[in-house]
Amino acid sequence: MKIDFAKYADGLVPAVVQDFHTAKVLMLGFVNEESYKKTEETGLVTFFSRSKQRLWTKGEESGNHLQVRQILVDCDNDTLLIKADPKGPVCHTGADTCWSERNHKDDFLYYLEDIIKLRRGSNDETSYVKKLFGKGINKIAQKVGEEAVEVVIEAKDVNRDLFLGEAADLLFHYLILLQAKDCSLEDVVNVLQQRHQPK
Repeated sequence: MKIDFAKYADGLVPAVVQDFHTAKVLMLGFVNEESYKKTEETGLVTFFSRSKQRLWTKGEESGNHLQVRQILVDCDNDTLLIKADPKGPVCHTGADTCWSERNHKDDFLYYLEDIIKLRRGSNDETSYVKKLFGKGINKIAQKVGEEAVEVVIEAKDVNRDLFLGEAADLLFHYLILLQAKDCSLEDVVNVLQQRHQPK
C-alpha cells in the first residue's frame, strides 16, 4: 500500500477509525510513517500525537486499545481508513465515539441485542430478561418453543396484529436464546451468507 506522507508539510496523514463490525466512525487521528509502521507491527492503532509530539498508541493509559482489522488508503494516497475492534470506549470522555454516538449497528435488531446483553449483566432483579437468564438455558429454550407454537397458531388465523405480536415475541426470545448459547445475530447472519455463496 502506497501512502503519500510527503504530501503534507508535517508528514502526517489523517486516519479515520471505523468499527470493523458496526461501521460507526469512532475517531480521527493523524499518522506519520513511524506510527504507521508501529501500527502494522503491533496490530494496535498508533497515532502521532500533535499535542504530545510523540507516538501515541490509543489506549496506552486507559487500556481501551483499537485492534486493527483492516487498513485502506484513499484514491489520493493521503488519507487512511482504519477498521478496528475497539476494546472499550474510544473517546477520552468515556463515550463510545468522539461524536458521542452509541457504537452499535443502525439495524434495530442489533440494538435490541445490545439491550438484552446490558440487561443480562445488570443488577436489576425486576428485569424480565435478567430473571429469564437466571432460570437457565432449559427455561429459555422452552420459552422459544412456546412462542414458536403461538406463531404457528396465529398464522392459521386471519388476525394480522396478533400474528405480528407473536412473531415479535418469538424473535425477542430467540435473541435471548442466542446470547444464552454465547452466540450472536451476526454469527447466524454469517452462516446464512456462507450458504448463499454461489457453488
